[in-house]
Amino acid sequence: MSEKKMSSSRKHHLKSLMLSIAKGILEQEAKDSEVERQRYMAETCQPLSLPSGIQTLQELCRELHHKVDVIDEERYDLEMKVNKSAKEIEDLNIKVIDLKGKFKKPTLRKVRMSADAMLQALLGSKHKVSLDLRANLKQVKKEVKEESAEQVGDWRKNIEDKAGMDGRKKMFESEA
Repeated sequence: MSEKKMSSSRKHHLKSLMLSIAKGILEQEAKDSEVERQRYMAETCQPLSLPSGIQTLQELCRELHHKVDVIDEERYDLEMKVNKSAKEIEDLNIKVIDLKGKFKKPTLRKVRMSADAMLQALLGSKHKVSLDLRANLKQVKKEVKEESAEQVGDWRKNIEDKAGMDGRKKMFESEA
C-alpha cells in the first residue's frame, strides 16, 4: 500500500483553485441574497409617499404611532410569554432533578442585610414594613427553686424509705 504524496506546488495550486471557486460561490450567494431582499422589500413594503400638507403629515404620524404602539404591545406580550415559559421550564427541570435524586445544592452566599432591608427588597420601596424580631420574642423569667427543709433533711432517712420494693413503689407514686 503505497500512498502517493502530492508535491507542494500541486497542493498550493489546488488550494488556490478551491479558494477561487469558493470566493465565486460566496459572491454569487451575496448577490442572490441582495436580489431576494430587494424583491421581498418591494413585495412587502409599499413605497413611501409623503403628503405635502401639514394636516396629512400629522395624520400619517398618528397612524405610524398607532402601528408602533400595536407592535410594541405584541412584543411585550410575546416577551412575557417567553419569560413565563422559561420559568416553567426551569421549574420542570428542578422537578426532574429532584425525581432523579441527584439534587445539586446551590452555593449559598453570606448576605449582610437586616430584616427591614430584606423586606424592603422583597416588597419594594412602596411598603414600609418594620419588623423588630426581638419584640416578638417571649420574655422568660428564671424561677428560683426553693428547696424545702423536708427534702434537705436527713439523707439517710430518704435512702431507707426508698430501699426495697415498697420504696420504689412510693417513689413512682410520688412522681406521678
